[in-house]
Amino acid sequence: MSKYDYNYEEKSAPKKRSRLELWDVLSIVTLLITVGIGIYFVWLFLFPTSRLNPFPPLDVFDPNVIPTETITPIVLEPTWTPTLEDVTETPTLLPTFTLEPSPTPFSLVPPTKTPTITPTPKAPFSATVTYIDSTIIHPDSACNWQGIGGTIVDSNNADMLRMTIRLVGVYNRKAKNELTVSSIAPAYGKSGFEFFLGTVPISSTGELYIQILDQAGLPLSNNIYIDTFNDCSKNLVLVRFKKNP
Repeated sequence: MSKYDYNYEEKSAPKKRSRLELWDVLSIVTLLITVGIGIYFVWLFLFPTSRLNPFPPLDVFDPNVIPTETITPIVLEPTWTPTLEDVTETPTLLPTFTLEPSPTPFSLVPPTKTPTITPTPKAPFSATVTYIDSTIIHPDSACNWQGIGGTIVDSNNADMLRMTIRLVGVYNRKAKNELTVSSIAPAYGKSGFEFFLGTVPISSTGELYIQILDQAGLPLSNNIYIDTFNDCSKNLVLVRFKKNP
């Protein structure tokens, strides 16, 4: 080999081993500390009442902490409950009150005033009732007859003709509702009328009544209630109507 010949196959230089220098370590530590401080402040921002906060706020409401009520017992004063030694007075019974009855409508009227009572209107006709033997009017019927008869007169005792008389009620368990007029039974008088009841006298009390009606059918007298008797001396009921003055 000549001296001009070169050997191009040079040995490669040895590689240097990578290692962290001091400044690299300090940079990494500084970065970790910065990240930790950032995380710490974010934690304090989200949870200001955390124990990691050396200066926690006083008026921040912690949703994780449920407030509890503290019941303060009421302590009675020493003189609230008296002892038997302190009770020396005898209890006094209170008087009882009696409720007065509620005032009635009449008690509300002053004593000096008397309520005025309106008189009941008087019927135009009044009547008298007597019981006689039917043989006075019907001598041939003996005791085989019972009925009602009579007359109608005005206030001057003058006979009133063609007046309507009605008989209503029950006789011998049969209903009665009959009409007649005065002057058709002259045996009793000019204004005589008569109702035949039966052939056998029977007794009844207040089961029949008669009254006078006007031409419109309105009553001119009160209901005159009739009793009957199973007595031959009372088998004719005599009714005399008279007009009131």
